Amino acid sequence: MAAAYAEGWQDDLITPFLGLTRDNNLRPDLTLEKLASLKPAFDRSASGTLTAGNSTPLTDGASLVLLGSEAWARERGLPVLAYLRDGEAAAVDFVNGAEGLLMAPVYAVPRLLARNGLSLQDFDYYEIHEAFAAQVLCTLKAWEDPEYCKARLGLEAPLGSIDRARLNVKGSSLAAGHPFAATGGRIVANLAKLLSVAGQGRGLISICAAGGQGVTAIIER
Repeated sequence: MAAAYAEGWQDDLITPFLGLTRDNNLRPDLTLEKLASLKPAFDRSASGTLTAGNSTPLTDGASLVLLGSEAWARERGLPVLAYLRDGEAAAVDFVNGAEGLLMAPVYAVPRLLARNGLSLQDFDYYEIHEAFAAQVLCTLKAWEDPEYCKARLGLEAPLGSIDRARLNVKGSSLAAGHPFAATGGRIVANLAKLLSVAGQGRGLISICAAGGQGVTAIIER
């Protein structure tokens, strides 16, 4: 994300407020060695893996996405960046241990793909909310695992792997932070701009949320 700021990508995605013109928690000087040296922040036993470096910071922020018909936009002289093709939500029972707290998008995406006749590989961009780096890795691992996909998702075959070079290509929540209720808008706006600049394409959004919820969407240009 620091590179995205440097190239001016965020210039029309950020509205300055009270003197702030960019996310102030970016750390372009971070190295893999520094990240690897951080101690677990939650589980301090030998099995703990979540640190301040691979967990999204809590931040303040707000976001806005303008959704309307093509005719409505044309009447007002507004550009259409992208189109919302479809969306799907899911929830999991994490209280009783049936599933992990942030795994609901794993369940929503197969239904979304099936309804639209698409495979997981039919996308030019993937935007997966980085509540934790581990959550993204667990999501991808679940979709690649034949046993998990059959037992938990009722699929005859795994969804498979994605081209990770297409994942969160301009950075995401680990760098930008996670202002509750505003992260989704940031992700939609970023993907819409990616598609608008490309002139065509399709993107998949996967967002985990508090309470065992998950929201997913397909955005196209």
